[in-house]
Amino acid sequence: MATLLAIGTGKGLFLATSHDDRGSWELSGPHFAMTGIYAVAIDTRRATPRLHASTSSSHFGPSLAVSDDLGATWQEPDQPPLSFPADTGASLGRVWQITPGPASEPDLVYAGTEPAALFRSVDGGRSYELIRPLWEHPHRPEWGAGFGGQAIHTVLPHPDDPERVLVALSSGGVYRTDDGGASWTAGNTGIKAYFLPDPWPEFGQCVHKVARDPVDPERLYAQNHHGVYRSDDGGATWQSIAAGLPSDFGFPMVAHPRRGGVIYNFPLVADGERFPVDRRCQVYRSADAGTTWEPLAKGLPTAPFYPAVLRDAMCADDADPAGVYFGTRSGEVYASRDEGESWSLVAAHLPDVLSVRAAEV
Repeated sequence: MATLLAIGTGKGLFLATSHDDRGSWELSGPHFAMTGIYAVAIDTRRATPRLHASTSSSHFGPSLAVSDDLGATWQEPDQPPLSFPADTGASLGRVWQITPGPASEPDLVYAGTEPAALFRSVDGGRSYELIRPLWEHPHRPEWGAGFGGQAIHTVLPHPDDPERVLVALSSGGVYRTDDGGASWTAGNTGIKAYFLPDPWPEFGQCVHKVARDPVDPERLYAQNHHGVYRSDDGGATWQSIAAGLPSDFGFPMVAHPRRGGVIYNFPLVADGERFPVDRRCQVYRSADAGTTWEPLAKGLPTAPFYPAVLRDAMCADDADPAGVYFGTRSGEVYASRDEGESWSLVAAHLPDVLSVRAAEV
């Protein structure tokens, strides 16, 4: 058994592999050189893992590719596997999220895009179809755009009920379906949008990332544009869990793959000062669903540290004990093989890290 770490950057995809329980890493790449890799996924639902990569080329535009041999070769169809129907009048900016469906449906894959839309694949990610009820939602004309654009960046299928899916977008907030995508309901009660005339709107929040608890699937955690929250009712209502963090601004939110209530966060000072708090490279962990937080920095740089960690540039693997990973905008990638207690450098001097995913393969 090996651990594969997929690192999407602004200039290609790098793959790091460890054969010694994440003690050392072999790096390959860049795959898709000079393209932005905004989303990667490692689908382990079938006997042979499938890798997915969202590529964004300034010359050729956006596309999706898959690999069934751990990145040795890639398949990209001649025709775009994902595109907006002509009658929508929209064109694909990029794919921000690729999410395998529940284990019960091994060929189901979701993609979240810019402009904000959700697509579904039923052939393992080789072709996608627009989920129209969300695209045609009456709120959509009023959705805004964050600094990174207007995009669905979080897709969370319910592990026990394939009819239930939660998505989050900047800037629109959280939306949920309980009927397989036929209808969608905003789920933002309790999330503050301080930048709007009404700071408690039904929708319009700039949610940065949402994670689902591995033990209680009705429990969710959100990092907002200023605000850190927990929901105990599947996203219907939210409460702040920012107390104990040095700041309530940041981008990633990662849940432990098996331990309920264990989450990871990388705080930044503020939206107008996107540096780590006190210029210290620290991951924060809560072991009680956000009631208390502790900084984790053993093995991380001690000198003044300025890079940010983006919303999909932090993840956990499925090993035991779990590995936790993050990449920075200055091209460093760090790994912990003991659930955050200590850290080591996987790679340095890479391009801007946009996304990371890891799994045992």
